[in-house]
Amino acid sequence: MKLLPPDVVSYQRTKEFSEITVPKALTARHSTKAGVWGRINVVQGTLHYRILEPMPEEHSLSPDHPGVVEPEILHEVEPIGKVRFFVEFFRAPK
Repeated sequence: MKLLPPDVVSYQRTKEFSEITVPKALTARHSTKAGVWGRINVVQGTLHYRILEPMPEEHSLSPDHPGVVEPEILHEVEPIGKVRFFVEFFRAPK
């Protein structure tokens, strides 16, 4: 699994989503903007995380195993049963 760079700072987070409320945009191919990193934090359950490029990867995320989203890299998530999660966004300090 990728790691956040040590110099990035948190600046925003989503509300908490469930398997019912997860936006369709998160379950389809999407990416963050240039310079924006994400950390997918699972509060309860399991979330399948697919990194689609440049080298495909698949990970099962859980409360003990968050997922890191690199800038501009296509990815998608898929809830596995009951799940609660949110995404926290990071960027380099100004």
